[in-house]
Amino acid sequence: MSQAVTPVPEAFDDSRMGLMEHLAELRNRMIWIVAALVIGTAISFVFVTPLLRIITAPVGTKLQALGPTDTIGIFFKVGFAAGAVFAMPVMVYQIVAFIAPGLYPHEKRTLLILMPGIMLLFFTGAAFAYFIMLPVAVGFLQHFLGTVINQEWTIDKYIGFVTRIVFWIGVFFETPLVIAFMARIGLVSGPILLGYWRQAIVIISVIAAIITPTVDPVNMTIVMLPLIALFFLGVGLAYLLYTPRAPRDLDEIDWGGDDG
Repeated sequence: MSQAVTPVPEAFDDSRMGLMEHLAELRNRMIWIVAALVIGTAISFVFVTPLLRIITAPVGTKLQALGPTDTIGIFFKVGFAAGAVFAMPVMVYQIVAFIAPGLYPHEKRTLLILMPGIMLLFFTGAAFAYFIMLPVAVGFLQHFLGTVINQEWTIDKYIGFVTRIVFWIGVFFETPLVIAFMARIGLVSGPILLGYWRQAIVIISVIAAIITPTVDPVNMTIVMLPLIALFFLGVGLAYLLYTPRAPRDLDEIDWGGDDG
């Protein structure tokens, strides 16, 4: 008596690769990411001087370089950071392309739809950090103990301080889209996330304390409030977009064990 063969889920039709094929695919994606970083960094070197003017504008004065090679280090640091921003669309695409074969068709469509939003929210968060949070933080730090300490900052410390804030705030602004995608593919749901709102606020408080360079509650609140709002926005999207994930029969997935 012949036994009916259950068709392999469509999501795996183009993903029957062994370990070596997966590693080769990962290598190719990494080559594209590195190439994008190199090209983006090379282009950004042209704009380092105007970028430095923009970055140091909140301080209102020229910053010091204590070592003879500090300015060269800053040149490459700013150039690489700007190059990463230029290369981000390619980096995001390559990461998505690598994980996409393991997704169902509707999951792939959702991921492609969300890709422009990933970039938009990152730049929105970076703009928020630079135009709203950074001036408050710089103003506080410049006047903290100003009657007994002369504030003369070095360029290397300041650049690291700014890039940390702008980058991580930009990353955390993508929280709603990450939650929305996870809900769409059935990994999380609105009620489950809402049930952990207390733990989420505690985690956000810790993150805000790590990101915030100052000890005053004003700057920490400036970081916390948008992160909390982004979490609850993600919860709302999870309520709207949640779709139960179809079960997968692992016995029917070709893991590449017979490739030799």
